Amino acid sequence: MSHTDYDVLIVGGGMVGASLGCALAGLSLRIALVEAAPLAASAHPSYDDRTLALAQGTKRIFQTLGLWDSLAATATPIHQIHISERGGAGFAHLDCRDEGVDALGYVVEARLIGAAVLAKLPTLPGLDLLCPAHLDQIAIEPDAACATVGLPDGHTRELRARLVVAADGARSPIREQLGISALRWEYGQQAVIANVTPALPHQQVAYERFTEDGPVALLPMSEQRCAVVCTINDPAVPEVLALDDAGFGALLTRRFGDRLGHFSRIGRRQAYPLFLLKAREHARERVAIIGNAAHTLHPIAGQGFNLGIRDVAALAEVIADARRAEQDIGALTVLDRYADWRRWDQRQTIAFTDALTRLFVNPLPPVRLARNLGLLAFDFYPPIKRLITRHSMGLAGRLPKLARGLPLTA
Repeated sequence: MSHTDYDVLIVGGGMVGASLGCALAGLSLRIALVEAAPLAASAHPSYDDRTLALAQGTKRIFQTLGLWDSLAATATPIHQIHISERGGAGFAHLDCRDEGVDALGYVVEARLIGAAVLAKLPTLPGLDLLCPAHLDQIAIEPDAACATVGLPDGHTRELRARLVVAADGARSPIREQLGISALRWEYGQQAVIANVTPALPHQQVAYERFTEDGPVALLPMSEQRCAVVCTINDPAVPEVLALDDAGFGALLTRRFGDRLGHFSRIGRRQAYPLFLLKAREHARERVAIIGNAAHTLHPIAGQGFNLGIRDVAALAEVIADARRAEQDIGALTVLDRYADWRRWDQRQTIAFTDALTRLFVNPLPPVRLARNLGLLAFDFYPPIKRLITRHSMGLAGRLPKLARGLPLTA
C-alpha cells in the first residue's frame, strides 16, 4: 500500500467537521482537520449569532464525546412544542413527559457549541489542525490506495489520505471538483433571526407558528429570552432589516400573536437565505460527504444540524468497525455502508421539512382546511404523534453507538 500522510483528512472545521474529529479520537488513526478560517469561535463563519435546537439524540452524542458538560449550563431544555397556524383552529402539542425524556431538545447558541468543540480539538491524540488552510484540488487516481489533496501554502503542498471527508459546507469545493451533482431548490425566502425578551415567561415551550407569509419559530433561551427565526420573502427582507426595535416587535406580534405578550429588548437582526440542497451521492472511493455538504435544509423544524451530527456518528462507527476488521477505511465497499445507513434518515428528514414548507404556504381554502384537520388529527392520534416525535428527537431507526451512549471502541 502506498505511503499516506493521514488516515482521515477532514476538510471543513465547522461544527460538523470538528465534531467528527472528536468522534474519531481514540481510534489510533492519523487525522488532520483542514479549515480555511482561523480556528476560533469568534472567527469561524459557522459559529455566529444563531441558536440551534439540539435534538435529544444530538445531546446523547455530545455526552458520549465529552462535549455536553461544557454546554449544559447554558443549554435551555425544550419541555414542550406548540405548533399552530395563524387564523386556524388546528394545533398540535408535544410534551417530553409523553416520551419519557427530560427534554425534547435543547437550545444552545452556535458560538458556544463552537467554543466547546474547538477547545477539545487541541487535546485530542493523533489529530493535526491545519488552519488556516484551504483545499486547492483533490485527485483520486483509479485503483489508488489514497486520495491526493493540494493545499496552497506559499507553494502547493500535497497530502495523501486513505479517506477524505467533505464537511466543507453547502458550496462544497470537494463535491464540485469531483463532479458530484446536487439538487438545489431556492425557497425565495430568508430567515431573519434575533433574540428577544417577551413580557411573559416562555416556560421552556418552543413555538412553531405558520402564517401565509411563512413560519415563525420562537425557541426558549436562558434569562427568559427567546430565539426568533422569522421567515421573510426575499423582496421584503431589506425593509424588515431596516425596522427599528419597535417596528420589528410589531411585526413579530402580527405574525406570532400575543401568547407571550409584547416583545422587548430585541437584539441584532441577521438574515440567511433559505434553500434545499441534497447531494446525489454521499460516498465515493476515498471520499465521504457529511453535514451541509450532503444536505442543507429549511430550518422549519430545526433538523439540519442534528441531521449532520447523525452523519458524524454513523460515519465514525463505520470507520471504527472497518478499522477493527482491518479493512481499508476509504474503500467504497466500506463507505457504502455509511451511505446506505444514512439514506433513510436523510430522505425522511428532507421530505418532512420540505413538505411542511410547501404545505403551509398554500393559500387555497381546501388546503388550509386540510392542514388544520391534519394538525388536530396528529394531536389526537398517539401512534403517528410518537413516531414523528421520536424521529424529530433523533431517536428513530437504527441508532449509532454514540447516540446510545456507547464508545466506538465498545
